[in-house]
Amino acid sequence: MNAQIIPIGFSPCPNDTFIFDALVNQKINTGNLQFEPVLEDVQTLNQWAIEGKLMVTKLSYGVLPLVLQHYNLLNSGSALGSGVGPLLISKNAMDEAAINNALIAVPGENTTAHLLFSLAYPHATNKVFLRYDEIEQFVLDGKGLGVIIHENRFTYAAKGLYKITDLGDYWEKVTQQPIPLGGIVIKKTVAPALQQKIDFLIKQSIEYAFSKYPALNDYIRLHAQEMSEDVMRSHIDLYVNKYSINLGTGGVAAIKKLMEVYHQLKPTTALLTTDFMVPLP
Repeated sequence: MNAQIIPIGFSPCPNDTFIFDALVNQKINTGNLQFEPVLEDVQTLNQWAIEGKLMVTKLSYGVLPLVLQHYNLLNSGSALGSGVGPLLISKNAMDEAAINNALIAVPGENTTAHLLFSLAYPHATNKVFLRYDEIEQFVLDGKGLGVIIHENRFTYAAKGLYKITDLGDYWEKVTQQPIPLGGIVIKKTVAPALQQKIDFLIKQSIEYAFSKYPALNDYIRLHAQEMSEDVMRSHIDLYVNKYSINLGTGGVAAIKKLMEVYHQLKPTTALLTTDFMVPLP
């Protein structure tokens, strides 16, 4: 039987390569499905999701409300949790008035980081959108403030930078919900049975990865961009958890809350809080 090729987009970050290694490298039985990885930074994947480019893709939850006409959300593969949000950093301590007047580098217009920043600082509108891995240097060069995500959470302090606000903590205090950072979506045009099978295989891929952890495989190291093993594990520990295996009612409730907040910040955007998940078997 000829294999069915499934392109799947995700980032080269350790949490994503940890999740998808067994799936794309066939360490689990994927039957007649062969997954073809498309590795890109999250903002590129967000833009591609808006364009409907890939059948299956990782995206920021901050872009989910813009793509629900084309995609369903999978139960598996998400990054949610407590204490996992983006950080607003600077070279020095600053008051709110100074923050509102500063130039702020944000990792992409349609990222969850931008949504959380806008919730915490609605009057700070002087922004520049950069790749997430360019922002720490932007702050170090004295160009302005930065909203950092991923491995920069673990490196900024050693470089003498200052945390102004943990935007994830702010979200949790305001909403009483875990922080929805990123999820996996699939085209609505895919047959329901295949949507369910892919969802299940991603769950199996995560369970396989955890069965080998804390050992790190070559696929994670290959894409880890000179990170130490400690930073790789910190990355995985922070972003891969029970919600990654299955969102459950708690995870879905947090995502609905994020979409409500998105609608409050951008009232012209349609609010959809039902029928956005992969259909039940």
